Amino acid sequence: MSREIRRFVSAKIALLDKDEPYSKAACAKLRRAVGKLREEAPDVWDITIQGAPEGEISGKAIHACLTLYALHRQGKEESMCDQETGFGTAISKLIVINPDNEVAIRRRFNAVATSLEFSELAYHARGLVQLLKSNNIKLDYPRFASELYYFQFPERKNRIRLEWGKQFYRIDFNENTLVERTDKK
Repeated sequence: MSREIRRFVSAKIALLDKDEPYSKAACAKLRRAVGKLREEAPDVWDITIQGAPEGEISGKAIHACLTLYALHRQGKEESMCDQETGFGTAISKLIVINPDNEVAIRRRFNAVATSLEFSELAYHARGLVQLLKSNNIKLDYPRFASELYYFQFPERKNRIRLEWGKQFYRIDFNENTLVERTDKK
């Protein structure tokens, strides 16, 4: 299922990144759906459901991911997806850029990582995505969608958290430089 989710999100992001009226309108609709449950956002079903892998769990992950991507993409000329930067790595880059805000950024990251429910995770991730947006830091959204999918399974949730933690702590915060990373999958 993870592969299908990644493919679907990757294709949708390629569509959203086009400089066309449909893409701009689709991004606007998705931004209005940020923070809403999938069933509360019929305006985006043509984007988040049509052609998507079946299932409630995959649907929640896709909906959250694409709405967050549209938020991240707002006002940007280029894609905010680089397919190399994992969630934890992206957040650690915020500290490199904003060392004075390390405590606040770490607190927000920990709020995401310790979320008990998917809705709580999506809520806290929204604030971090807004910080990524304001600092022009890209994120591997297809991978993030896959991680959001697996986060919803109790037996996989801790594995996802640990992966984000490994990515986040691959940085030497005192030196403000990224150390050698192996977060590509």
